[in-house]
Amino acid sequence: MLSERSELPRLLTAVEKAAPVDAAEVIAEDLRRRFDATRVSFLIVDLTGNAVARLSTAGAIDSGRERERIPLLGSLYERVIRTQRPYQEAAGPGHRVVVPVTNRGDAIGLLELLLPVPPDEEVLAEVAETAHVLAYVVIANGRFTDLYTWGKRSRPPTLAAEIQYQLLPASLSCEAAQFSLCGHLEPSEDLSGDTFDYAVERDTLHLSVTDPMGHDLNAALAATVLVGALRGARRAGAGLVEQADRADQALREHARGHATGQLMRIDLHTGRAQLVNAGHPWPLRLREGSAKMIPCEVDHPFGLSVPVSHPYRAQEVDLRPGDRLLMLTDGMLEHQGAQVDLPALLEGTLDLHPREAALTLTRAVAQAAGSRLEDDATVMCLDWHGPQETQRHVSSGADTHQASAARPHL
Repeated sequence: MLSERSELPRLLTAVEKAAPVDAAEVIAEDLRRRFDATRVSFLIVDLTGNAVARLSTAGAIDSGRERERIPLLGSLYERVIRTQRPYQEAAGPGHRVVVPVTNRGDAIGLLELLLPVPPDEEVLAEVAETAHVLAYVVIANGRFTDLYTWGKRSRPPTLAAEIQYQLLPASLSCEAAQFSLCGHLEPSEDLSGDTFDYAVERDTLHLSVTDPMGHDLNAALAATVLVGALRGARRAGAGLVEQADRADQALREHARGHATGQLMRIDLHTGRAQLVNAGHPWPLRLREGSAKMIPCEVDHPFGLSVPVSHPYRAQEVDLRPGDRLLMLTDGMLEHQGAQVDLPALLEGTLDLHPREAALTLTRAVAQAAGSRLEDDATVMCLDWHGPQETQRHVSSGADTHQASAARPHL
């Protein structure tokens, strides 16, 4: 906990007095003063998962320079994100400390401090607690400024990409007592409109992966109609089949072509899982070290203008504690994705958090394509812990017992 009962209210009041764009800077400056740090930085994780950007620095001489982007692969920053544990080392005459900035398993970024002396356990705990506070500060102030969105992007997006990114959930990862999940989208050269989504209710986890036909702006507009229809139906309390019906109707009424998709809902109290498959690739399930496709009945894609033989069907999915479930789009299986042995690769992610597992899988397909994908490669990776779990085992923003032990590799 923070050292004084009044510390948290004081810190939040200081953040509230500052402009939203300066919120992280306020936290950094507060840490610098409290611990006599020569420098405190906030680094945000890029959308690609391959880099971090240094967004704010307290104590730096040249604070107005170009924002620094640092590759993650093989770095100590990657280690901290992967393990979700603080890192410290001697750094010249001082001591370097790096702690994760995470909320409910969503790795937002890192706090890096240069301290005059090695921190004791109390100081390290206070820094880690402040990093957890910073996660909430970034989420709250991100509603008012583009700074954090800009920091997550390696290059300016096209119009289609801007639309597509806005359709993704605000947090790509989520941890709860019964599950952990993460989605990742590796965009193609021409953007193909892939999306994934999830929502956690009191009793239910909702998941969806969709893939409109076409590329560029047309695919992005189709995805907008599709995701809007699915979210609207879900938020109105519609069942799985009705959600699919509304998505189908929306694409037909607005002449946006057709799209494949897969919808799933899981009862968090019983573990009962149901799925609707609208012309979409089957999901993969990793159970007891072996990854296999889950055969399911395939119904018509959303938005077909021709008569269909039967309505959408909600099917039971065998989901057991310890299972890893992978929902994906055809970009993971076709074109360059066909060069990747996806089941074998999934089996190799057993010791990785869904966050690193999803990135490892999409990165493999991107590397097979020489980073020039013909189709979006999208996955949503779900670890099912089971309905018997009722509380997360955390002291900050992540369950460290579920964190990745080893560095992801292809």
